Amino acid sequence: MDRIDKILSHHGFGSRKDVKKLLRDELVTVNGKFVYDSGFQLDISKDSVVVGDEEIKLQHDVYIMMNKCKDVVCANKDGEHRTVFDLLDDSLRHKFLGGDLHCMGRLDIDTEGLLILTTDGKLTHRLLSPKTHAPKTYAVGLRDSLTEEEKQKYAEKFTKGFWIDREGNEEGFDAQPSEIQFTMHNEEFRIEEGEVSPYARTSLRSTPSPKGVPLKSPKIDCLLTIYEGKFHQVKRMFAQLGNEVVYLKRVKMGQLELDPKIPLGGYRELSQEEISLLSE
Repeated sequence: MDRIDKILSHHGFGSRKDVKKLLRDELVTVNGKFVYDSGFQLDISKDSVVVGDEEIKLQHDVYIMMNKCKDVVCANKDGEHRTVFDLLDDSLRHKFLGGDLHCMGRLDIDTEGLLILTTDGKLTHRLLSPKTHAPKTYAVGLRDSLTEEEKQKYAEKFTKGFWIDREGNEEGFDAQPSEIQFTMHNEEFRIEEGEVSPYARTSLRSTPSPKGVPLKSPKIDCLLTIYEGKFHQVKRMFAQLGNEVVYLKRVKMGQLELDPKIPLGGYRELSQEEISLLSE
């Protein structure tokens, strides 16, 4: 149970003073009855709230799946680049009951794909904790094509784990065993490059395709699943083997796959079933 002024304020209806005015003006009903007291206690799991003519979806935490595009960073603010939060509609640009939206893990500025934005700090901590070893799967495009013999050598390396040299100020580390799957078909994880979200304004290719014209699909050489999250880990693993990652897209976190219907730079809220997949 929480005060109605707190709940509506955290759902984007301005300050608590603004909410009090809505109540005085008879613009708020709870379960069909006008509410005037700003201290009225709401049960967001049971009560129905209407503001004006709009029924409000009450929720403590928010879970958003985004198909991150290139050239945006996973940060709240950045003096040089746009952030993933700049892609969000104004209706999501406020504090929620569960707190502020944050990124559940990060993707590099040139990496696309599955990014979860949420207010649920407990779930984020559990999923990203090194003790959890939550799998993350990436579609990888490589600079150098591989022969069947080279693929076998790569597979042996990734399966056993191997040393990764330091990068800049980042220490070297022993990469834990991972799973690599070579594929010639983008359908493996339904990787699609359709229209770009109007919020994105940029994409992997610097100019979005005309409406209705699909972008050229990237070359995918393999799918790599890792169980840790070191700095630039996927790129550094392939660099250690003398190759270079030229395209990278996260397609799965835990048991949750990226919805291929979400355009680059687009997003939608997770279903309860999808939230459960993240919790497994």
